[in-house]
Amino acid sequence: MANVFLQPCDEGFIRARPTVAPCTHKSEPWILAATILGSSMAFIDGTAVNVALPALQKSLDASVLDVQWVVESYALFLAALLLAGGSMGDRFGRRRIFCFGVGLFALASIGCGLAENVRQLIVTRAFQGIAGALLVPGSLAIISASFDEARRGQAIGAWSGFTAITSGVGPVLGGWLVEHVSWRAVFFINMPLAVMVLLISFRHVPESSDNDTHTALAWTGSALATLG
Repeated sequence: MANVFLQPCDEGFIRARPTVAPCTHKSEPWILAATILGSSMAFIDGTAVNVALPALQKSLDASVLDVQWVVESYALFLAALLLAGGSMGDRFGRRRIFCFGVGLFALASIGCGLAENVRQLIVTRAFQGIAGALLVPGSLAIISASFDEARRGQAIGAWSGFTAITSGVGPVLGGWLVEHVSWRAVFFINMPLAVMVLLISFRHVPESSDNDTHTALAWTGSALATLG
């Protein structure tokens, strides 16, 4: 799972892009908080679920192959659709696509937590992966669009550092929730995070998109990347 999260976007390209929606100094911490918390949902679920696999396997009477697909359905859709998710943000609005990804991730997390059998869990995990592919590149794109060249490197460094910490915290948090609450709590923990991210985003994150809004999405390239 770690390989999915190493480099979702090219840092050099992000740092070189012009600032299209400059933010004020007061908004900078809020923008960082929204992007870090949003990405953290995807990163935590990418690691915390591994700890919960034995418990959910027993609870749902699932096979080893079933629980493997609980992990892989999320990872496959996340990795396959990252490029398409970033492109959609550039065209339709970075904040809009980021918030849509956060909302979809929250709904998919509810579906995971309420799953009555392992097949339902696999499907809802796939929707989590789709949502993650929208919010992870969107978080970095928002930083690129909102911070000028002088402060962008520091912002990306903060994003990278905090998201790396959350990836490491994921198994610890997952183990604690499984032991003291339930494996379902691993998914429900995303609810308060999603609410905070959406509230901060709508209040403090500026909307931005590429100037050439008439450029069509490269559906063929996205499809080939997904199949690859």
